[in-house]
Amino acid sequence: MSENTKVKIETTLGDMVLELYADKAPITVENFLTYVKDDFFSDTIFHRVIPNFMIQGGGMLEDMSQKETRDAIKIEADNGLSNDRGTVAMARTMIPDSATAQFFINAKDNTFLNHTAPTDQGWGYCVFGKIIEGMDVADKIISVPTTMKAGHSDVPVDAITITKVSIVD
Repeated sequence: MSENTKVKIETTLGDMVLELYADKAPITVENFLTYVKDDFFSDTIFHRVIPNFMIQGGGMLEDMSQKETRDAIKIEADNGLSNDRGTVAMARTMIPDSATAQFFINAKDNTFLNHTAPTDQGWGYCVFGKIIEGMDVADKIISVPTTMKAGHSDVPVDAITITKVSIVD
């Protein structure tokens, strides 16, 4: 069995290391790693922080403008992985096959986000990794005060910037 790829997310509040599950979500992991290799995530922010739910980042800059992404990918939420505390999943619109670069970290077990059926309502959100180091950093982010900014709610008052995401050897 090959070892799973690990990535380090460096933020202004500390670092987190994720283990990615390419065996369960090959399209999603390949997509995420392409963004990592392209240095896409540098200077993006965690732009949506909802206590006792999740933190979302990977696509917006501090001025709340959205970075241009690659094409959306096919959803792989039917992979048997659950949106449990500390797992990482792809953010998307109401359209199942709409995930691009944005991801979220589950602050608690969010089983209602899991795949239940191959329908618009049942697809859920694709888990593709888990924090294996630095959950304390995610918890720090989860607890920051938030506000409205540029028409977006749940935005941290003080920007939490992703300074770099890199593959860990």
